[in-house]
Amino acid sequence: MDGGTPSERIAAELRRRIAAGELKPGARVPSTRRIMREWGVAMATATKVLNRLREDGLVRAVPGVGTVVAARRAPAGAPAQGRAVAGREAGREVGREAERVPGAAGVVQRAKGGERELGRERIVEAAVRVADHEGLAALSMRRVATELGVATMSLYRHVPGKDELLRLMTDRVFGEQPLAAAPAPAWRPGLEEVSRLQWRIYRSHPWLASTMSFTRPVLAPDAALHTERAISALAGLGLSWEEMAQASVSLAAFTCGLAVHFEREAQAEQDSGMSAEEWMERLDDEDHDRLMSDPERFPMFDALNRGPEIDLGLDALFEFGLARMLDGVGALIAARGGATGNS
Repeated sequence: MDGGTPSERIAAELRRRIAAGELKPGARVPSTRRIMREWGVAMATATKVLNRLREDGLVRAVPGVGTVVAARRAPAGAPAQGRAVAGREAGREVGREAERVPGAAGVVQRAKGGERELGRERIVEAAVRVADHEGLAALSMRRVATELGVATMSLYRHVPGKDELLRLMTDRVFGEQPLAAAPAPAWRPGLEEVSRLQWRIYRSHPWLASTMSFTRPVLAPDAALHTERAISALAGLGLSWEEMAQASVSLAAFTCGLAVHFEREAQAEQDSGMSAEEWMERLDDEDHDRLMSDPERFPMFDALNRGPEIDLGLDALFEFGLARMLDGVGALIAARGGATGNS
């Protein structure tokens, strides 16, 4: 454990535990989050650890269970019959261990169905699960294949590559929380409804915002419905088609741009082990005073520091920014002679 990179040292320790029988075949190995907590490393490092063990054939992913120790292989020089017996015994050992793990029925299902049960829906579901739990940096076709317990190349029969996978993932998560069947009766509550729904979707899937582009938009029908609804809310109010489209996309870009911080904050919390509030509380007092209590250099910060507590959390910033952007849209509608009623 003294040499090598952090991921190499951690992988070596887990190999030792497996070799010593501390982690038996079928037993769950530490998850990425547990590795992060136990060794104080980032998500990317924890992901590398499990990938190394998978490449060594020491662990395998079991859908619904997690990563477990793989069955022991018979020695290379053992007679064929001996290897077969050893394989059967190892299989039974994994099965017995899996029965003690909640959700381990996935082991049996995969053995029976194998890749025949693989389909686009199942691949996208697994990809979303990986991104939700491990972050976008951990997502790859290989990682999804490991999650499903299939060969990486088998995924390409259903999804041509990672770009298409991300498009399908985007469409799926937008479809999970659909727009209301009936639009709001006026433009402002209509735009608020769309923006707040997007905010909830980004919060549910912190990786999503960083995949969005407003210059090269993802062609995802369920996501496109949001733009359709937003433009519809502005129709008939005197705005040009260009103004309606720009207003709708600007609102979406504002929401997405702020939501990017969901994943950044999640990563920072994992790396530091502290929430944003805990981190602020532990700021060095001297540095804090130097910034906030120097009326000559920072008169505004000094004044803020002496006033009431201010909420600069993401939700508060979203609500403030959304209201101000809608105020601007209302001013534009009024300048074009349209009705500015909010309800």
